[in-house]
Amino acid sequence: MLPTPFLDSLEGLPGFNKASFVAVHEKGEQISSLRWNQLKPVGPKPPFLHEAAQVPWCSQGFYLNQRPMFVLDPLWHAGAYYVQEASSMFIQYILEQINMPTNAVVLDLCAAPGGKSTLLANYFKDGLVVANETIKSRNAILVENITKWGADNMVVTQNDPAHFKALPLFFDLVVIDAPCSGSGLFRKDPSAINEWSMDNVAHCSSRQQRIVEETMDTLKEGGYLLYSTCSYSLDEDEKMMDIIAQFPGMVNVSLPIPSEWNIVACNSSEKSAQGFRFYPDKVKGEGFFITVFKKEGVTQNDIGHDSFKLTPLSKNELNILSSFFELPLPYKYIMHQNTIIAIPTLFESIILSLLSHLYIKKMGLALGEIKGKDFIPAHALAMSYWSQLPYKTLEVDLETALNYLRRASFQLEGTAGWNLITYQNHRLGWAKLLPNRVNNYYPNEWRILNY
Repeated sequence: MLPTPFLDSLEGLPGFNKASFVAVHEKGEQISSLRWNQLKPVGPKPPFLHEAAQVPWCSQGFYLNQRPMFVLDPLWHAGAYYVQEASSMFIQYILEQINMPTNAVVLDLCAAPGGKSTLLANYFKDGLVVANETIKSRNAILVENITKWGADNMVVTQNDPAHFKALPLFFDLVVIDAPCSGSGLFRKDPSAINEWSMDNVAHCSSRQQRIVEETMDTLKEGGYLLYSTCSYSLDEDEKMMDIIAQFPGMVNVSLPIPSEWNIVACNSSEKSAQGFRFYPDKVKGEGFFITVFKKEGVTQNDIGHDSFKLTPLSKNELNILSSFFELPLPYKYIMHQNTIIAIPTLFESIILSLLSHLYIKKMGLALGEIKGKDFIPAHALAMSYWSQLPYKTLEVDLETALNYLRRASFQLEGTAGWNLITYQNHRLGWAKLLPNRVNNYYPNEWRILNY
């Protein structure tokens, strides 16, 4: 049951209808949606997508008629899709409406578990996406999800928002999906209701203001800020628009919204900035709020000196690597912490700046290691968008795929040595066939448990 103080706090907010709002929460319907990874190597879509309805504001988003057991679907582990709440996919519509170029440098400041970051990676297919998460445990989940997604144009950082002050006027787009009181997810997660209080709302609002204040300098002139929450609170939404509007050069951006989507436009009290509210009794999705600002009329500052140096592969290392598969041209191949990594040549200087000022957990695409004259492939390479990979491909059935993902015992018949395991043409990872056994190289920490 929704607490009375919570419902009272929503009275008078744009679009709020107490009767229908309470009814939809009491009904408890669970909406399942996902976003397809269209940049992965071609493979068939799962049966549950064949008659799925498209999310109206996201071309790769789909509503499911029923929620399958995703953990038992090899395509989920392969990064063929991401299970994401439909309302948050609205970011794609915003990017299209503001004509954001696909080669931008982007920061997703509060990125875990990675839904918005992977959406950004697909939209900015010619750009660079920096996904940041402060909390170590959540950062590990972010790294896992981004690795499975397969993009090579991403960097994962683990920094406090204040650390980005070292990179003034650096990003073309900053996305702040701010930590919030979570009231927009009460239908999806009723247990969260017990954690809600006006004190928690005030705490979240104060933290959101700090995050915005400490991040504003890193946005370029002409760049865009997307601020969002999964809260209905006035203090976390409309009042934050007024705070953002007070910063030099920050101009609110209004957007046309088709009326049939039932998304509620709202305005802040002081600056009349426009934002958008998603209510579960009006849209097919959970509670969400988002607003867009553009930064205009500021002066460029110098970025601190880049102290980090990349270590290029030696001629011998590059020759060994090239003997196993054809390397794409627009990348620089470096050695970092004993792993060969490919980074987009176009963003080499940007990545150097990031390495010099931030704590990097993942960058570019990890290819693997060279031992003697042998090449040991990384799991990230199997997950990548790259069309040409080393070694043979071995297609397996569902039972074998699940055993592989569990790291349980299984048998394979194929060419001795390294093999890329696929299920329905979707890549799962590496295995090495030996005369009397199979060595499974699926990451142990990501294996399926308890099924």
